[in-house]
Amino acid sequence: MTHSYRPSPAVAAALAEGRPVVALESTIITHGMPWPDNLAMARGVEALVRENGAEPATIVVMDGEIRVGLEDADLERLAQARDVLKLSRADLAYAVSAGRTGSTTVAATMIGAHLAGIRVFATGGIGGVHREAETSFDISADLDELARTPVIVVSAGAKAILDLKKTFEVLETKGVPVVGYGCDELPAFWSRDSGIATPIRLDDAYAIASFQKTRLSLGIEGGMLIANPLPAEHEIDSGTIGGWIDQALADASRAGILGKATTPYLLKRIFELSDGRSLASNIELVRSNARLAAAIATALAKG
Repeated sequence: MTHSYRPSPAVAAALAEGRPVVALESTIITHGMPWPDNLAMARGVEALVRENGAEPATIVVMDGEIRVGLEDADLERLAQARDVLKLSRADLAYAVSAGRTGSTTVAATMIGAHLAGIRVFATGGIGGVHREAETSFDISADLDELARTPVIVVSAGAKAILDLKKTFEVLETKGVPVVGYGCDELPAFWSRDSGIATPIRLDDAYAIASFQKTRLSLGIEGGMLIANPLPAEHEIDSGTIGGWIDQALADASRAGILGKATTPYLLKRIFELSDGRSLASNIELVRSNARLAAAIATALAKG
């Protein structure tokens, strides 16, 4: 039995009419920034998707129900919610069965998007292989989800707090295409360059849509990662952000931060060390990814 989900009226209409829809995660709303900045960011990104010809579908579990797209009152309620779970593949079903409220990470958003028939998802950066994973074995479920779920994920690469080389090596091993959008070097979240060559470069949304359609026609399972560098005027150079990341990692180690708490702690600490620059860049890269995701969804919808 396939569990039901509830689309918003706008998302239901768009899907029924074959219009482009872009999935959005909810973790950035509940765990990424404080009220009311989180609501302003969420509203802004949704508006940007609409301005670029697609319908936004923020995905979340609210009171045990998978919601695909939120009306504004529910978006505001989520932005003010307390004790919200952070959901991945392992605990998405738990939140549903227990009647809990939980925001979706990349992996859980992909599951919700696929359940609803949404083929494109815009986020900030994916999870991946954490530094020193050879001893901690801390590897995000996002990588396995990309290998199994046929959703195009548009991001600014993997989060720069990770071991980027190992992350992209794991994606290659799992057969996940990593596509650099208009770039020959993969972006590193807050920075446009990582020192890692782009395996595949594509320069327009229609080429990306065609690539994914061909993969599916050949019976190749899974999604793909589109690595979209943030606009140059908003990037933080790798040397500067690298220093803040090293300090945040050292602080996390001293504080004994582990598991799911690691990424939120590091992002919060880097925000503090950067006097807010990291969050400002994060918002801009999410906006850039939303624009590209809307263009890809439009290309897919045109067949």
